[in-house]
Amino acid sequence: MQLLRNTYFKLAITKKPIFNLKAGAINVIYVFAFAANFAVAQTIADNKPSQVIPIPVLKSLEKNQIPLDKISISVIEVSKVNTEVSSQELIDWRSNLGMNPASTIKLLTTLTALDILGPQYRWITKVFTDGILNQGTLKGNIYLQGTGDPKLVPEELARMMKSLRDLGIQRIDGDLIFDRSAYSPSVMEHDTIDGESLRAYNVPPDPLLYAFRTLSFQLNAARSTELIDINYSPALAQFKVNNNLKLNRLPCEYWRKDIQFDLSAYAENTFQNTSSVNPSDNIQWQANFSGVFPLPCSGATYNIVAFDPNTFLTLGISAAWELSGGVWAQPPKGRSGPVPITARQLLEFQGVNLGSDVQDINKYSNNVMARQLFLTLALEKIGKPATTSNSEQVILAWLKQRKLNFPELVLENGSGLSRNETISALHMNELLVSARSLSISDVFYNSLPLAGKDGTMKNRLLTQLRKFLHLKKQPEARIKTGSLAEVRAISGYVMSKSGNLYAVTSFINHPNAYRGQDAHDQLLEWLLNDGPEPKQAR
Repeated sequence: MQLLRNTYFKLAITKKPIFNLKAGAINVIYVFAFAANFAVAQTIADNKPSQVIPIPVLKSLEKNQIPLDKISISVIEVSKVNTEVSSQELIDWRSNLGMNPASTIKLLTTLTALDILGPQYRWITKVFTDGILNQGTLKGNIYLQGTGDPKLVPEELARMMKSLRDLGIQRIDGDLIFDRSAYSPSVMEHDTIDGESLRAYNVPPDPLLYAFRTLSFQLNAARSTELIDINYSPALAQFKVNNNLKLNRLPCEYWRKDIQFDLSAYAENTFQNTSSVNPSDNIQWQANFSGVFPLPCSGATYNIVAFDPNTFLTLGISAAWELSGGVWAQPPKGRSGPVPITARQLLEFQGVNLGSDVQDINKYSNNVMARQLFLTLALEKIGKPATTSNSEQVILAWLKQRKLNFPELVLENGSGLSRNETISALHMNELLVSARSLSISDVFYNSLPLAGKDGTMKNRLLTQLRKFLHLKKQPEARIKTGSLAEVRAISGYVMSKSGNLYAVTSFINHPNAYRGQDAHDQLLEWLLNDGPEPKQAR
């Protein structure tokens, strides 16, 4: 059994499990009990390492009932001397087959954008008016024209309002008009793949996206008073919370299902259904919470997409203007419309740079930010209105320029929130290898979630990484994750304990994919330990 220490697996044409015991040039047949469906072992002297799967990964797949023909794996060792990048394939298991990559496709979107636009690229939101400023009062409408800034968050909107105040504007007597001509109307439609239109991950693109169009409520329970405090962000004008939640001491698991939420609107002291609200009314909004909330869940966050884009942006700008010290002559109405030719520009506001946005997209797998970045490629290289087909053309042209040919590639929105997007594990790894030769390679590398530290990998590989705490240079796994119903995916880099760099990608497309995290973690741990050829740690 000593021979099994460095054992790998190959699925032969007969579909029987075959193990390469690396017994030199000698073919030996062993029979032993391995697992319920793995009973026969056989050495094949001419097996190539690239055709094998590590035994810990195999065991996990078997345990979790994930068939071997529903997973693909590619591992490539990457070396760089000066500017020359070389690579050596270590594992090739069904790696050339197109599979659903879920959110790992964000790597293609972000890498392309970093290389084409540069990390210092900034989105511009322009502010216009058709009015006249007299003694601090701007009498006329305010127009906002967006280009898809994916991170127009409260802090950024506060900066924008301060810039308006710095122009000498103290009071605004007019309404808000939103110009979304940067995007084709088709890309702003609220279509979902799971019917969950109120969930933040399903927010559609918007050239004037504010705070991801998501209301975030923070629920905090006090044991001493048995009361529940509800705070929310971003700040919204004409908005309040009606809290009828009751506290219980049930386990924290599934706390969300016991909370009921609805949004009501009223004008002139009469409550109305939100669908019948007249935009000309002076509307007050109320978020209503009822149900029960478990005490152990104190500090939970309840995110919901409650408002249409115009209402959310109007209430957000109204509150931000007031917080900046500005005044409204009357609560503004918000509507869509083009900027008139006769309007004059007040402000050209630059948002956060692309390098910072890519950090959020990759580390926290923000879907709508990725979709907006995808559309920005079309907007910048082809022009408005941006469409997904134009974005796909830009990426395909970039791949061709990089001499990367991915015939199986299918792009729908560039975020992975799709049942149609397809790429192979091998080509995803080729993308990762190619990235090492780009000038923005470090920006891209550092944007990936760091196992045990941050993003979607914060709570992964914690036990495995503790084994290396004694080493002077810590190994690391920077891995983009992806998950959909019936899909689990990983793609990124592993720096092993001896300093070797591996590009690794694996996709599972199967109803039991939700059980596949352990197999992926086993693969990453195998690489942290230098995979097929353990070496002395430095």
